[in-house]
Amino acid sequence: MDPYPGAASVPVHITVLRGNNLRGIKNEPFLNFVRVEFNGIALGDSQKLDAPVDECVNYNFTCSFECSDVGHTLDDLAHKPIILTLIEVLPKEKKQKEEKTSVLGQAIADLLPLLRGQWSFSSTVVLHPAPGPPSEIALQDGGIKPTLEVTVSVPEPLLSDSQLSESNLLAVTVETAYSVPDVWNPAPGPSCSYVAALQVPLTAEKEQILLFSNGVLKMGGEREPVPRPKKWPIGPLLAPDAQFIPGICIEGELTDLEDGGLTSIEDQEFRAEAECNRKRVSWDTERRCFVDAGGAACLTRRIAECRLWPVEVMRSPQAGATKVAVGKACKEKTQAEDEIQIPFHGVAYVDLAPLLYPGAKCIRGAYMLHPFYDSDLLLKTKRNMSVLRESMKAPAAQGRPRPPSSVGSCKAAPSKVFETLKASRDNKEVPRKTGKLDQCESITDAETQVNAEGQMYTDSRSYIVIEIALEKPLVPKRRPEELAERVMELIPPRPPLPRRPAGAERAVQDYQAQIASVAAQVLEQYQQMFGDAFVPRAKPLDPATQEQRKRQLFGELNCSGKYFAFKEQMKYSVVRIVREKMLRTEAFTDPEQLQAFLSQLYVFLVDEMHVALNKTLSADAPEVQPEPPLDCSQLRHFAKEAQLNEEYQLAAQYYQEQLAQDWSNPSHWFDYGVFYMLTADYPKAEECFQMAVSINQVNVPSLLMCGILSEMSGRYEDAETFFERATCIEPSCVVAWTLFGLFYLAQENFIRAEMAFAEATKQLRAAVVCSPVCRQEMVHDTQTPTEGGGQEEVKFSQSLAEPVDKPAVEVDGDKEELEAQSRQMIITEEDYNANADPKLAVLQHQSSTRLSTTIYMETVTFLLQNYALQMAQRALAQELLCPDEGPSSSYHLALAKVQLLQGQYSSAEASLQEALNDSFQNPDAWALFGHLKYLMKDYNQAQKCYERTLDIVMDASDTHLVYLRLGSIYLQSREYEKAKTTYLRACKSSPSCLTWLGLGIACYRLGELTEAEDALSEANTLNNRNPKVWGYLSLVCLQTGRKLEAEQSYKYALKFSFPDEPLLQEIRELQDRVGFGNPSFP
Repeated sequence: MDPYPGAASVPVHITVLRGNNLRGIKNEPFLNFVRVEFNGIALGDSQKLDAPVDECVNYNFTCSFECSDVGHTLDDLAHKPIILTLIEVLPKEKKQKEEKTSVLGQAIADLLPLLRGQWSFSSTVVLHPAPGPPSEIALQDGGIKPTLEVTVSVPEPLLSDSQLSESNLLAVTVETAYSVPDVWNPAPGPSCSYVAALQVPLTAEKEQILLFSNGVLKMGGEREPVPRPKKWPIGPLLAPDAQFIPGICIEGELTDLEDGGLTSIEDQEFRAEAECNRKRVSWDTERRCFVDAGGAACLTRRIAECRLWPVEVMRSPQAGATKVAVGKACKEKTQAEDEIQIPFHGVAYVDLAPLLYPGAKCIRGAYMLHPFYDSDLLLKTKRNMSVLRESMKAPAAQGRPRPPSSVGSCKAAPSKVFETLKASRDNKEVPRKTGKLDQCESITDAETQVNAEGQMYTDSRSYIVIEIALEKPLVPKRRPEELAERVMELIPPRPPLPRRPAGAERAVQDYQAQIASVAAQVLEQYQQMFGDAFVPRAKPLDPATQEQRKRQLFGELNCSGKYFAFKEQMKYSVVRIVREKMLRTEAFTDPEQLQAFLSQLYVFLVDEMHVALNKTLSADAPEVQPEPPLDCSQLRHFAKEAQLNEEYQLAAQYYQEQLAQDWSNPSHWFDYGVFYMLTADYPKAEECFQMAVSINQVNVPSLLMCGILSEMSGRYEDAETFFERATCIEPSCVVAWTLFGLFYLAQENFIRAEMAFAEATKQLRAAVVCSPVCRQEMVHDTQTPTEGGGQEEVKFSQSLAEPVDKPAVEVDGDKEELEAQSRQMIITEEDYNANADPKLAVLQHQSSTRLSTTIYMETVTFLLQNYALQMAQRALAQELLCPDEGPSSSYHLALAKVQLLQGQYSSAEASLQEALNDSFQNPDAWALFGHLKYLMKDYNQAQKCYERTLDIVMDASDTHLVYLRLGSIYLQSREYEKAKTTYLRACKSSPSCLTWLGLGIACYRLGELTEAEDALSEANTLNNRNPKVWGYLSLVCLQTGRKLEAEQSYKYALKFSFPDEPLLQEIRELQDRVGFGNPSFP
């Protein structure tokens, strides 16, 4: 392989410096030398040196090879090491013409650092003993291993900086095939070879076949050890321990979060049994490939075109049992071209799409083995060529064994395999006349034949574990710092700055500070002269003593020079007051004006001095700012209530009051933006969400809403930035990942959508493990900035659907329910074909822990809470594709909420009927049904639904609106006792102006005027602008004979635009009857 054609060859120098702790066969000084090999070629031998026992031997031997596109390529450097063999020269015996040698051990040096841009590196490699007698003495006493010190260098880098950044290293590890067919048994005769093969692009023009032919059949009975080292793809060495790649192991067991299609509970149970008790074939071999820029682009393009990648396997007898006569070469050549049969030909379809996830560098999983058919290969992978068949055609067409190649297998093993396959075909006569047929004829022939041996893989449920890793991701992931900078460009941060006085105010404050400083110094001088100035319970000093001490203090200040220092200290602050406060910057020409100004200045300075001294010496408590009558939580509650009653102007007023109390709280801006989402004023909603982000750049809910609105306005790049930033800030947020996936799905970027949905499912599953029964409510509040300017990050829960006391994500205790099918959409490789709708390629990983919700329903709840109806409909559409047993009651309930908000009452009623059919005791469904009937003015049915809601043991998620509307229905039907009870429950759970107003009305109609007045007073305290409250207060005052209060209440009711004409008429009739209450009376 030549990654960069036309590049000049570069010599690679290998220097063996010395050997340490070496011993010969007889444990005495011995003659030895080191042989250096690479890529099957001996590069040279060092000079023969005597090695004292346990002492250092300096070889200082250098050899080299040329790295070029002709001989030793960059791909060879990636997967083939330098082999160092220590050889002992045995003493000559009598009549011995040639000296004898014995291999003591071998060492391996990896050349991978050269492909990572290094010019030179040194390594101390362990000398592994060769089998036989030398192995018994290879190690010293105490376990000290013999080593060789090696230096590898090049005169110039093998790759330029641009080539190094654009190229990549691909590592394919074939680990173990489990539950292989039962007919596979260790044969007493010639052993069998177990081969796995796949094809990968190394350049834009060339693909390389990777063969793994060193599989070992093992019987069941115990698990494979973990960790276990990976092997070099270079075949057997003289020292068995040298076949392992130093420092690289197969780590850990596979988990339910792995790639592959065997992740369900049933599959995991089967795998646990198969990996312990059934037969298996172990390779544990890693083949590294050097992929240039063109090859990386080709690999990316091929995966995007077809995500499934075939990995073929076969079992064949080893060479040696059958020999092929040389005279039959031509006949074999024709037969090899026309008839190639592969015994036990199977294939695993590996989904490489996860490698196109941003930042993804590795996939590892278990993949089912299927019988190989050309038709299936073409349908699933868009390929019409078998890798094993093509690799066998080349040597067969030449009438000679397959030559050694750069594939990841033993150099001798492939040729033996293919020799045997060619010879075994002489003994098998299966008539099949194919020549070079077209694609359709090849598929037809393949379908008519039954792969009986390959079918054994399906019958045994065989699967193979494969890992494919990259040194660099094919699709780079944007760094969090880059995303943060991009968000700051879109929405500049606006940290709340503390209010700093300036100008005249600052000058006065400086003067007061100087007064306090001077007063403290004078007090300190007084205490030094006369002791403590303030003694508790001490008698006050008489005037004579006070005057004496005053003279002594002034004398001491004048004598010590402190008085002058105090004047100098005060001078600058007085000058600033003259300039900033008095606005005098020029000299006076009129003495009278000067005198008047000095008098004015003196009075001002004395007054401010008294203010400063009172602050400094006052023992009174500091002034406490009065708290507002309504806190932010109450204002938010009242605003939500006004929204539900469609009083949007009142709701906006509450949100504005909330902002006035704490302008720098991003959650207040978020609430205001949600209000504008309800009124469909999307530009203003986006301004509010952007303001929340500008105050706190890590406010996840606001970032998500900015992303939604950016997508709605067609700014897709900005939307992607907002969604990706949200996932970086809180990687465990289910809603953020799901919205990210829905965005990519709309952009028809199905692989990234799959990535986002898979991550959301993973995080939802992890949340269940951490909190198996209870779940937290969505929290999007933000702590206000501290005095130091720091801000606490927003905590955004993954689970968003239900209130705190109503779990929506739980682990079902019943084992049968745990084994039920997950409601996640799964598309296995068997369901995948090239003609399918590409949207079906969006995978959902099946959960091994049963969830009573899905990522889409979690997201729908967040979207409905924030009135993002378009995105909610898209999430519901994905939820409709997921279930195996039809839509759930939560789906129908959410769909009804969307339809209700859109005014589609008939469709909402049908959806609610479906929800109640699935879950008849769902209080939320009955509450929503009541709201629907209430809006349709069917108050009798609404009353029945609301009563049913309150009778259910479990409370609905929002009972406040249920209480309000049920109470209003009772008032309309003159059932005042029921109305009173209902409003009392509402006042207890969530008091507001409307709950107290309803209670007051009910009490008034029952004649309980004192209770009515108390309730109406509470309502007036919470909202003194409600004309209905003033109207009923006027009625109460008229009934109790309080003329002045009745008139005032009536005036306020009219002032705030009294809308209730029947109530107004009732007030006027009562005024006429009692003779007062209307100021217009004569």
